[in-house]
Amino acid sequence: MPTRAERPNFVPFQDTQYSWTDDLPVCKQSGVGFSTNQIYREDGCRQEEHSFEDRSFHCRYDDSTFLYGVFDGHEGTKVANFAMQRMAAEILLGQLNGKSTDEEVKEVLRQAFIAVERGYLDSIGDLLAERASLQFDIPDGLNSYETYQKFPHLVDKLNALNCELSTGSSAVVALIFRGRLYVANVGDSRALLCKTDSNQVLRVVQLSVDHDLRNEDELLRLSHLGLDTDSIRQGSRLGNQETTRCLGNYLVKGGHREFEELASAAAEPVIAEPEIHGGIELDDSCKFLLLMSRGLYKSLEEVTGAEQVNIKLINYAVQEFQVQSTLTGVAQAVVDKVVRIHHDINMSNLQNTVTTGKREDITLLVRNFNFPLPHALRSPTTQSVRFNPIVESAPITTMPENDYSSTGITEETSDLSTTETSSTSDMYPMGARPTDRNTRIKPYVSFSEYYENVEKRRREGTLPEGINF
Repeated sequence: MPTRAERPNFVPFQDTQYSWTDDLPVCKQSGVGFSTNQIYREDGCRQEEHSFEDRSFHCRYDDSTFLYGVFDGHEGTKVANFAMQRMAAEILLGQLNGKSTDEEVKEVLRQAFIAVERGYLDSIGDLLAERASLQFDIPDGLNSYETYQKFPHLVDKLNALNCELSTGSSAVVALIFRGRLYVANVGDSRALLCKTDSNQVLRVVQLSVDHDLRNEDELLRLSHLGLDTDSIRQGSRLGNQETTRCLGNYLVKGGHREFEELASAAAEPVIAEPEIHGGIELDDSCKFLLLMSRGLYKSLEEVTGAEQVNIKLINYAVQEFQVQSTLTGVAQAVVDKVVRIHHDINMSNLQNTVTTGKREDITLLVRNFNFPLPHALRSPTTQSVRFNPIVESAPITTMPENDYSSTGITEETSDLSTTETSSTSDMYPMGARPTDRNTRIKPYVSFSEYYENVEKRRREGTLPEGINF
């Protein structure tokens, strides 16, 4: 397949940074941090392998409904953008009306994923038609080398289309509805809930399922479809991707028979059916929730050699809660810490772990429930502040001698207060008080010498032009 730079700019649907979810109120109890992918260079200069492919939203629909999502795109941003724009619409625009049981709410989430998948596949109909036409124009019976020698332009176009059609995305979505938490995911984006047990000890609960080739349940599902899971596991990929579930990527779904290792499947091996957990009652034991793209925990796994890094990530978040003043600051600080660790190991000459020399996109969304943020910035909502455009002079008050603040003039003592024996008291005419707004201030700069010199120069005829009194 051609590289990203060789792909034509197909736009089967709106691929933009703007989403209608941008117009929804942002959830104030959440924050997002991110870092773009990086290829590590010996000279230390930053180089990205591709544009940022993660997308996310964190919105408040009403007082009892909040929705959060992280979408980890691969081979482009089209599916991640599409899912970001459509997922919220498939959940929040009336679908939850009348739903009261956990099963009803979970069904809304399941149908939302299916609707987003169906909507995306419907949007690429023109690409599929063009691809089918190109395949029809290439005669059968030719191997890859012969095909390219005889029809290079057709092969290039077909490869470019295949790149477009392989765009996909993992997704993890969290819904808070009437005090209960629901999490749905496909692919390997992850959700972690930090909560306390009966002994008030912090615990971490993974509320998502990693749909990859380390998942025995997923391998069993593929085996039931007639696939050789041993060879798939050794190859570490399922067609052209590493996950067993995703949104988008037509090539491993409708076009899966074109992959030799997937051709024997009785049905589409990669699916968009989400796994859903909930509802979890959000009581005092629930502290905060983390939603992340795989780049965060994979980077930590790679440099630590450990597969279970959930506890480390929760610990990082707890540490940042103690020092940051915003939830966005918490999320970004955790991301920055993992990025720095991964960078330092990759750039070190004393590497004890196997690294790839690059790092994926990272997104981390933090939703706080009741974990303390001691340095949080708070608005002065308890006081009513009003701007008064009328300027009034303050009365002269008496301050004891040598009564100065060690930290300098504070707001409480900066109201023009002075002593009655101040040398500036002669600025006011005798008997006048500065509280009289119309009092004329006695002049304290004499211009008499200036006027005398001007008059002298006028008599002598040496006064410069432009000076005329």
